[in-house]
Amino acid sequence: MRSAGAGAKKAMRAGVVAAACGLLATTLAACGADDQDGGRGSGTAADGAADTSRGDEARTTDLKRIPDVGDRYQKRIPADARQVVAVYGAGKDSADSTIALFTKTGDTWKQERSWSGHNGKKGWTTDHHEGDKRSPVGVFTLSDAGGVLTDPGAKLPYTQSGAFQAPHYWAKSHWHDFDYVVAIDYNRVKGTSPSDPTRPEGQTKGGSIWLHMDHGSGTSACVSQSKSDMEYLLRNLDPARHPVVVMGDKAELKA
Repeated sequence: MRSAGAGAKKAMRAGVVAAACGLLATTLAACGADDQDGGRGSGTAADGAADTSRGDEARTTDLKRIPDVGDRYQKRIPADARQVVAVYGAGKDSADSTIALFTKTGDTWKQERSWSGHNGKKGWTTDHHEGDKRSPVGVFTLSDAGGVLTDPGAKLPYTQSGAFQAPHYWAKSHWHDFDYVVAIDYNRVKGTSPSDPTRPEGQTKGGSIWLHMDHGSGTSACVSQSKSDMEYLLRNLDPARHPVVVMGDKAELKA
C-alpha cells in the first residue's frame, strides 16, 4: 500500500503538470490538441523534397511584388516590411501548403528559399473562429518566438520554456510540435511570449496561431514545417526588417 506521503507527492507532481498545461490550454488547443493523426514529416526540402528556390532564377529574383498575391493582399503588406513569409495553401479545403521566404532590397524582392508544410486540417477561412480547424487568411506581422528548445540563434525575441511542451497524452507524433514556434500576430498582444493567452478581440475569434514544427498532417489552425525549416526562419527573420506572413489558399491570395 502506498504511503500518504507518496500519494501527496504524486498529487503535487500532477498539480504542477496541470498548471503548466493549463497555462497553454487555449494555445495548444488552437495549435492541434485534437489533431493527433500523426504522419511521416512534411516532405520539406531539408527532408529530400525539391527546393523550388533552386529553380528558374528569373522567377525568384528582381521581383516587384510577392508572386501569386493579388492587389487585395499585396496592399496589406506594410510599406516597411522587408521580409515576407508567404504560405500558399494548395486549396481552400486542403491542409497542404508551400511556404517561401522573400526578402526585399531597394524596391525588389527575392525568394530566398521554399519548402512544403501544412496548415489547418480543414483548410482556410477569411473569418476564423475558435475550433473551426481552418487557418486564417491574411497578412500578419511576426514579432515573437519561443519554444521548448533553447534559442537556436533567433533574431526575434525568443522565450524558452518547458511550458510549451505538448502534453504526452497527445499522439507521440505531436510531442515536438512546439519545440520551436513563431507567433503569428492574429488576435494576440505583440511583444509578449507566444504562450501569452491574451486575445484582444475575444476568445471566439480564436488565437494562438503559430508557425511551428510539423507532425506530418494538418493542424487546428497553425502553419507547420520541419525542424530545419523552423531553425532557418528563426535565424533569418529579423525584427529590423519588419517581417510579416502572407497566408491563405492560392485562389484567395490571388484575388
